[in-house]
Amino acid sequence: MAKTAGILIIGSEVLSGKVVDQNSPYLVGELRALGVDVQRITTIPDDAEIIAQDVRTFAEQYDLVFTTGGVGPTHDDVTIAAVAQAFGCGVVRHPLLEDVLRRHYGEGITAAQLRMAEMPEGGRLVGEGDLSFPVVAVRNVYIFPGIPEIVRRKFERIREQFREQPFILRRVFLCCDEGQITDDLHAVLDRFPDLQLGSYPILNNPEHSVILTLESKSPEYVEHALRFLLDRLPPPSIVRIE
Repeated sequence: MAKTAGILIIGSEVLSGKVVDQNSPYLVGELRALGVDVQRITTIPDDAEIIAQDVRTFAEQYDLVFTTGGVGPTHDDVTIAAVAQAFGCGVVRHPLLEDVLRRHYGEGITAAQLRMAEMPEGGRLVGEGDLSFPVVAVRNVYIFPGIPEIVRRKFERIREQFREQPFILRRVFLCCDEGQITDDLHAVLDRFPDLQLGSYPILNNPEHSVILTLESKSPEYVEHALRFLLDRLPPPSIVRIE
């Protein structure tokens, strides 16, 4: 059974269209490659009550939770306090983070900048030693800033701790109408109920019009399902198999 994950994209600027979310596509791709099954992505505003409620819900429903956004020195950076609220704990200043900030900003450091040394009480630092500014985590919740470049840099350093048995993916390229193979797809799922089966129509492609994807953590399960599917499909419709 794959570990499950939920992603919370925090930022009113995303909901208003001022900023385009780049973090969820990146995290989904990385987590899938690591064998983690992302089951939900939600975008929410910089509202502490909403963040706390969704963090609490996600933490109960999924093995791993990743938040991006709302971490910084300004008025709308409320994620740390909201995560603390979600778990009924206070906010404390971590000495290592404070030391990093003081070395970076020097004697002119402001109270607002020092807010970035705060973390929920009982939380932990992940990537300490590998990162100059580690990831803050509370229970199964990993808190990232919203800047895509920083998200990537931080995640790359800690990604291996999330590695699971990988998903095995096979793809079938077809030249047919998707409606013609509906019964075949239902038959595959009846025989292989744990298979992750996808069907995606492709427009304006002279070579193929449908891509089917078959995924499982068991190579044997995928191959058996693939053989069963291929036996049902009309051979002229099959363009190639990957």
